[in-house]
Amino acid sequence: MTEAVEYDVVVLGGGPAGENIVDRTRAAGLSTALVESELVGGECSYWACVPSKALLRPALARSEARRVPGLAGAVQGPLDTEAVFAHRDYWTGAWKDDGQLDWLDSIGAHLYRGHGRLYGVRKVAVTSPEGEHHILVARHAVVVATGTRAVVPDLPGIAGARPWTSREATSARRVPGRLLIVGGSVVAAEMATAWQALGSRVTVLVRGSGLLPRMEPFAGELVAEALTEAGAVVRTGVAVEAVVRDGPAGPVTVVLEGGETLEGDELLMATGRAPRTEDIGLETVGLTPGDWIGVDEGCRVPGHDWLYAVGDVNHRALLTHQGKYQARIAGAAIAARAAGSPALDEGRWGAHAATADTEALPQAVFTDPEAAAVGLTLAEAERAGHRVRAVDYDLGKVSGAGLYADGYRGRARIVVDLDREVLLGATFVGPGAAELVHAATVAVVGEVPIGRLWHAVPSFPTISEVWLRLLEAYRG
Repeated sequence: MTEAVEYDVVVLGGGPAGENIVDRTRAAGLSTALVESELVGGECSYWACVPSKALLRPALARSEARRVPGLAGAVQGPLDTEAVFAHRDYWTGAWKDDGQLDWLDSIGAHLYRGHGRLYGVRKVAVTSPEGEHHILVARHAVVVATGTRAVVPDLPGIAGARPWTSREATSARRVPGRLLIVGGSVVAAEMATAWQALGSRVTVLVRGSGLLPRMEPFAGELVAEALTEAGAVVRTGVAVEAVVRDGPAGPVTVVLEGGETLEGDELLMATGRAPRTEDIGLETVGLTPGDWIGVDEGCRVPGHDWLYAVGDVNHRALLTHQGKYQARIAGAAIAARAAGSPALDEGRWGAHAATADTEALPQAVFTDPEAAAVGLTLAEAERAGHRVRAVDYDLGKVSGAGLYADGYRGRARIVVDLDREVLLGATFVGPGAAELVHAATVAVVGEVPIGRLWHAVPSFPTISEVWLRLLEAYRG
């Protein structure tokens, strides 16, 4: 029988959220084991955030340079695809996790490679690729950080079509002549931007009314306009009924409702995410395999004082930076409880509450133009019962934006709580807009009064001067 090994904390899943739990618990002096079946660093490092931004950065830099007088003429040619791919491969470590392993060793964490499953209360069973078995017992906490996987709808012919998901879209080594993208999400918008710039003829098929449905409507509209101007086709209000592939390497055809067909060389299904919980032993602790794992504000599973879930798997906020934030919150809570702290700070904005997940969630989308937002949209604020006012401003009218690029197009919005005169949310769309969102995040989290924001003077001439223009518009 396999002998059990004890640790203070056992972490199931080595993506960004899992890594941050390990970092926080080790910093607190707790012995910690990490279980990972693939690469330490997870989806974000190898098949999502990092490789996608490596693909997108040359596309965005070229687009902006083409609008700078004195430089535009030098950047009219195509991207060097091999150099772009090499840049991406560098940032993924060529899909090797040696650097992450060195970091784990440096902090004294123990890695178990293999498939991990809960094995009852405070226990995790691990089966290594070589068939070895280990039982890990946690003195204080088990943390599930297994993330999500791409969802491919069960359409007729989909299996034989071998569609791309986000993994293939970020790791492909050949530019398809024609790329069909199904979905209107961040993945769909970003990959349309990247592959169109790399030379694909891109068609985006959106079931809903527009791209980026979780942001203010104007964000998706501006991104769709730019994609169209770049040569892509964006169609909304369409649904795919079936998919057909002509042989192992032949073209792929999608059949739309009504019978219309479209042909491409590759098909990317950007149609959502599902939790990777179908085979991690949830049934051994009274939870349902395949479900999202519900947690409280401190990311602890109700009814299980030893079990936590951080990152995408808990469905609070499917963003890497929020998973890392949750891990810091949960790591602090685990350390405090392990030290026998009589009471935790679990109130709103407390040290052991992941309040930002619901009240100040930031996101940046690296399309052309970039779109970034934090907090509530106008519609969300109104649905929540707040008495609010939205204030908009044309980013292109800001001197810093005009100097940034000729013909700069963008838009900014703040959503103001009229009863408290604080910001509930903000959205920025335009080249370089991703760097604007953190100032808004500070304002939302800090509940900085509008009157005090008047004293936060933006430097001239920066795009951040839009803050002054928004406040002037609010005050009239």
